Amino acid sequence: MTATAPALTALAHGWRALSLLHDRIEAHLERVLQAEHGLSVREYSLLDVLSRQHDGEGGHLQMKQVADAVVLSQSATTRLVTRLEDRGLLMRYLCPTDRRGIYTNVSDAGLKLLEEARPTNETALREALQETAEDPRLESLVRAFEAVRVPVGAAA
Repeated sequence: MTATAPALTALAHGWRALSLLHDRIEAHLERVLQAEHGLSVREYSLLDVLSRQHDGEGGHLQMKQVADAVVLSQSATTRLVTRLEDRGLLMRYLCPTDRRGIYTNVSDAGLKLLEEARPTNETALREALQETAEDPRLESLVRAFEAVRVPVGAAA
């Protein structure tokens, strides 16, 4: 099969359309979350992921798990955690059973900001999807996205 074969061309077009859909949605979310709550999309995602962990055995996420959940490298995740910690939105502490492990929890201020930002994020996501669905190149992807049903509590 050559690089110009129709199947590869269709696949490449599909990937470009998916990338475009993601970029448009993320740009809209970024503008709205920054303007209304002073949060980037990555900061919001990190607060959201960490707020869903629970106390007790196995209830905390390792930094690699957090990095995977917010789709960042471990070093970028650590920098993001540090920025949010400096703002008082997160706190870090040593694992009581393994002094090498570090846990991160959302502070009360972080939980408050997250709860204020969740409806904004949801509204901005709906706006971005409606706007993007008007582009004929992306309409079918938006419809497919809207049809996805992930059970509550399922891993990202």
